[in-house]
Amino acid sequence: MTNETGRDKALPAYAERIRHERRQRGWSQKQVTVHLLKAAGDEITMAEFESVLRRVKDHEAGKGRPRDPYPLLYCRAFEIPETKLFEAPALPEVKAGDSADDAANTVTSPALPWIWEAVPTADAIYDITKSDLMLDRRQAVKALVITAGLPLVDPVQRWLVKTAPEPSATVQAGRIGLDEVAQLEATANVFRTWDDQHGGGLARKAVIGQLNEMADLVRDSHPHEIRARLFHVMAQLAKIAATMSWDCGMQTAAQKYYALSLQASKPAGDKPFGASVLASMARQLLYLDQPQDALELTRLALDGVRSTATPRLRAMLHTREAWSYAAMGRPESFKRATGDAEDAFTEISSGDPDPDWITYFDAAELAGVTGGRYLELSHQDSRFASDALNHIRRAVELRQRCSLRSLALDQVGLAYAHLINGDIDEAVAVGNAAASTAGQVQSDRVRVQLREFYMEIETRKDPVVAPLQQRIRETLAR
Repeated sequence: MTNETGRDKALPAYAERIRHERRQRGWSQKQVTVHLLKAAGDEITMAEFESVLRRVKDHEAGKGRPRDPYPLLYCRAFEIPETKLFEAPALPEVKAGDSADDAANTVTSPALPWIWEAVPTADAIYDITKSDLMLDRRQAVKALVITAGLPLVDPVQRWLVKTAPEPSATVQAGRIGLDEVAQLEATANVFRTWDDQHGGGLARKAVIGQLNEMADLVRDSHPHEIRARLFHVMAQLAKIAATMSWDCGMQTAAQKYYALSLQASKPAGDKPFGASVLASMARQLLYLDQPQDALELTRLALDGVRSTATPRLRAMLHTREAWSYAAMGRPESFKRATGDAEDAFTEISSGDPDPDWITYFDAAELAGVTGGRYLELSHQDSRFASDALNHIRRAVELRQRCSLRSLALDQVGLAYAHLINGDIDEAVAVGNAAASTAGQVQSDRVRVQLREFYMEIETRKDPVVAPLQQRIRETLAR
């Protein structure tokens, strides 16, 4: 049972604090288990991976206070003193006038703006963006209140339901015509390109401001064609705002903008784009260790576009499906879904052009996403390490050098794969390239992954890694 802020009523303080520290770092419970085993090193004898993972889950569920050596290992893994982890209050209480978002850091069930009619959707986007433009980003980064489970999956089902047509009326010409709409569409493409190349940390509020203007614009009366295209631009901008919010570490805002993008895609009449939004929502849930919900959203997306999706879109959706299976520890299901993605990708032809918003999913992206999942599986079974290495190496070779965020993620993954394979020299070489690329982007995702790699090499006593450690520390500090 949870109260209205989403915090567990009976959950002990130590359990909330362990969960809080884990999610602050963007780790899954499996990743925490890996870090605990690393923290044990050679001096502490530990049980097998699955046994330690069960302990982690029990600790977060409040099923018994951690006993030795777990308090020490948690403090080493999180790099915080034991007094902070086990004696300090888990989370601040909500005071009068405070936002629940500022007080909690958990996966819960806050109210997302689930509105499926055109005008209320535009009004919601206008109000939320107006408030967001005045938001203190440092406070927003502290918040992590994410909708998950039935409160998320159930309302999203309405995305599949056909909306009743709006009542016909005499429509006068609005403030803009088709030429101006084309310029707005081009602006959305510019923002998307910026986000892909540099990460969203520096341009987020510019996108929010443009989205606010769009929401105000669609309040006017427009001919149907213009109105649909305006809603489509608004849906694209909301999705870009979500991705940029994620890059800023603002997970709550990111999920809210993804929801708004999905809702705006409905009056736009663009179900394939809506499916891509669901895929992005699934990816965020995977990042927050909610693979079952991610799988539900991905299947919903596949159901919605089964007869209309291009091969490229189908391939992307199947990688999200495979990602969910990998996160759930189901390698055979992962391989099957990965095969579906690869089969769909082979069907792509120049005679079947894709919209701009899906062209990012190229051979490099397919290889990078697949390799990253093999890398996750290799933490439990080292036999997957060579598959991870081959796929991520191909991703780095194919990746356009202007797509710096994706390149940085690929390079960190490749360095990690080399490390698992025991090639320390190659891991250091690629790690230096990753640190260089990471220093050129504004992305919380890159920061978290680079920090995890740093913690991995920190356990190595080989002096060859010392200069790389220093370089990563400097990169993260910037």
